[in-house]
Amino acid sequence: MDALYNGSIPNGDRGRRKSKFILKERTQANGLKALSQHLCKNAEEVQKLTTSNVHSISYTLSRNQTIVVQYARDEETDMFQIGRSSESQIDFIVMDTVPNAKTFDELNVTQSTISRFACRIVVQREPPYTARIYAAGFDSSKNIFLGEKAIKWKSEKNEMDGVTTNGILLMHMDCGEFNSGAKPTKWKEVSVGGSVFDLGEGRLKFNYQSATSSGNDNILKDGTLIDLCGATLLFRSNEGLKHTPVMITRRLLEIELEQLNSTKPQCPVGLNTLVIKTVSPSSNLNEQIPFVYVSCGHVHGNHDWGVKEDLKRECPLCRTIGPYIPITMGIEPSFYINCNDSTTTHCFQPCGHITSESTALHWSKIKVPLGCRGLKSVCPFCSTALSEIKPFVKLIFQDSMPNIKQ
Repeated sequence: MDALYNGSIPNGDRGRRKSKFILKERTQANGLKALSQHLCKNAEEVQKLTTSNVHSISYTLSRNQTIVVQYARDEETDMFQIGRSSESQIDFIVMDTVPNAKTFDELNVTQSTISRFACRIVVQREPPYTARIYAAGFDSSKNIFLGEKAIKWKSEKNEMDGVTTNGILLMHMDCGEFNSGAKPTKWKEVSVGGSVFDLGEGRLKFNYQSATSSGNDNILKDGTLIDLCGATLLFRSNEGLKHTPVMITRRLLEIELEQLNSTKPQCPVGLNTLVIKTVSPSSNLNEQIPFVYVSCGHVHGNHDWGVKEDLKRECPLCRTIGPYIPITMGIEPSFYINCNDSTTTHCFQPCGHITSESTALHWSKIKVPLGCRGLKSVCPFCSTALSEIKPFVKLIFQDSMPNIKQ
């Protein structure tokens, strides 16, 4: 699984805090399955059940009524927990996605909307290794608590269920695969019990109890997006990565970038050689850093020619006026759509991350929750909201370079 960062989080991937998580079979199964459901009429009964060294989920219905569901060990599954907490119960620590963050300090937001125990993924230990996601994770006392104000209900089977405050959202590709023909479906919300529901106009107005669940839609598929209300994860399956026309790896991306730089592309104005890098340029924008005129796609170096109002520039080759942005390589291979097209022909706008045409087209059609600004298409490499008018640009170098392939 990948978070929306370009290969690594600022200041490096460390321990359980990474931009990429790999779900591996555990030495000993730690999955769980519901065992029994108890109706408690006072705090003493709740405490007795939730401190019995057994995993449990507590649903508080009123001051004098709480339903506790106890869980038993499932030897056929492995459980992985994701959240903001650094406690040992969390397998993968997720931080808020801050667009274009370049340092670790820039990732620290004043008030995070990611839950400390956001969700859990349960994977079958035998083929086909089905992975299912559930809202909320168990804390250090092996409990999940849904307070009196949390939205909760009883299913047709008389089983308790509910959703978390900020919510865990899912979006699958229509074909269940991450490829050039895949189209995004609607975002849905997953409950603590793993049921999946269409989103209502407002969560407090949505009647989950009378809604129809989408069945087994909590099964993660290749290309499924998981929104944690502050960070978005991309799920890539092992089978999906293997059965692709071209296996895109970080080394392949580096080779294509080396081939591009080996042609020594030049700035038509300064006639200096441009060097494309895998790290976004800092404030020190020297003449070797390539820029692109967004309106036309012509690539130049950093120069002062043609400056207009509103920070726009006039291209010296075609006189088109528009934004002028630095470009850098999108280096995380899991975000690429696997096709035979070159990976260095287009870039996202306005962030300037270079990618393939099929990848740019795919991500420009996907809208993810972006804070309080609703659903927006974002660059997968930095989470910057893309231009609604022109989300990506075809790059035109001075030498009119042909497509580069390995």
